[in-house]
Amino acid sequence: GCHQIENGAQIIQVFESWAHQLSPTGFEQFAKPAAKKAISIIKERHPDVPVIYFANGGSSYLELQKDMGCDMVCLDWAIDMAQARKILGPDVPVSGNLDPSVLFGTKEQIEQAVRDCIDKAGGPGCHLLNLGHGVMQGTPEEAVKWLVDEVKRYQG
Repeated sequence: GCHQIENGAQIIQVFESWAHQLSPTGFEQFAKPAAKKAISIIKERHPDVPVIYFANGGSSYLELQKDMGCDMVCLDWAIDMAQARKILGPDVPVSGNLDPSVLFGTKEQIEQAVRDCIDKAGGPGCHLLNLGHGVMQGTPEEAVKWLVDEVKRYQG
């Protein structure tokens, strides 16, 4: 992370790509201390650079991520945004968490999913909307455009 910042990155996301393989106990015992240490080192050296934490598949133990020391918690699509907001509270910045398969739907379905996610997160300006984990292979490019256009357009 620090090397990336020193070479121009303006924001860093720390990934726990295998969180879905961990129990809550395993996360607390192994992944969380390592991620917290990495985040701490980044924040120590670069306090003004935002750090996002993302535990892919870790939404079943979201309450354990409230104290990671990051600036934002990224959510996968396995948890409803309203439930995530309830667990984390209104003061923890979040990003996410549209199901990537939504992009195989109609324009109307994509636009509705965008609006629902934004509203459940607290309304426009209360979170950073993105997919719960990347664009799936075969996703129509037009669908990505519909998503981006609706995110820009929606005012709540």
